[in-house]
Amino acid sequence: MENLLKNLESLRARVKKTAELLRLEGMRSELQGLERQMQEPQFWQDQNKAKQVSRQAAELREEIKKWDDLGKKIRDLEALVAVAQKEEKTGTKLDDTLVSELVGRFKELEGEFDKLEFLVLFNDKYDVSNAVLTIHAGTGGTDAQDWAQMLERMYLRFCESKKWSAEALERSVGGEAGIKSVTLKITGRWAYGYLKSEAGVHRLVRISPFDAEKMRHTSFALVEAVPELPATAAVEIKDEDLRVDVYRSSGAGGQSVNTTDSAVRIVHAPTGITVTCQNERSQQQNKETALKILKAKLFQLEEQKHFAAEAALRGETLAPEWGNQARSYVMQPYKMVKDHRTDYETQGVESVLDGKLEEFMESYLRWRKRTTHNA
Repeated sequence: MENLLKNLESLRARVKKTAELLRLEGMRSELQGLERQMQEPQFWQDQNKAKQVSRQAAELREEIKKWDDLGKKIRDLEALVAVAQKEEKTGTKLDDTLVSELVGRFKELEGEFDKLEFLVLFNDKYDVSNAVLTIHAGTGGTDAQDWAQMLERMYLRFCESKKWSAEALERSVGGEAGIKSVTLKITGRWAYGYLKSEAGVHRLVRISPFDAEKMRHTSFALVEAVPELPATAAVEIKDEDLRVDVYRSSGAGGQSVNTTDSAVRIVHAPTGITVTCQNERSQQQNKETALKILKAKLFQLEEQKHFAAEAALRGETLAPEWGNQARSYVMQPYKMVKDHRTDYETQGVESVLDGKLEEFMESYLRWRKRTTHNA
């Protein structure tokens, strides 16, 4: 019992340290501020803002509750173990079932802590933010477009598991099947922190369902992830650097087709970055959303330049996006999903394509933290 009590004390100390790193008390203050906003008489006058604040408050409340519940469980178990230790010191032989149950509870609490400690890996400024995820079909024709749609489904399933919302801001449908590209706005706490691990080229090897000879095909798709930046983020965009095109939104037919030229395409001339949005009701709304995405991409571009400069000083070379192969998904002649950055792999291809991505994301974040720390 003495060793178990020491282990519990050690776990309690680790929980305290991790909570401090995550600024748990700061979260409590932030939640109190949001709750004060929600109590104001005019709170629901702006329904979009009210929904956003309510969602942020709910996510914070849930995260704080997990830490509070874990702390209480540790204290409760410490009390039980202390009682058992006293009995043991009086010479009373403890029941083996009781000892096994106490040890089992401790291991459960360790598991809970490991899941919560994962959040410490989110140490970039905008990790807590919503994310904008873009998928582009690469080489491979219809197979690549089908692969892009499979990736979209994979990320939507992952978002469902995290209870995040996903909204398509732009979609370009493929000719025979699949999609040429799609841009998703992912709304949820830590969305960018998780999804930044997905940026890069994703490669699929399979027997093509579009090949009458049933030959094995390799398809590629590029995934981009950027954070949704706050309005206060310092990113300068000059009007003279922009080319704004408007066009008719595409839809599934019937009433869903927007018959006005409301879709917007913005090209940033100095960088060549192109952003499109066709989901909003009006041209102005689409333009505002497209500008937000452009702002985030320009911010990320500057971050990449900064990291590339640091890497050059260390004698390293960073590959451009299309040269940065993130992950391979092999369905034939064997089954394997492998991350080429971390070497993490699994044979559960179907499970991964169904949105089970957390182990890949965690291995990426731990690898990134390790390589950054060693730099």
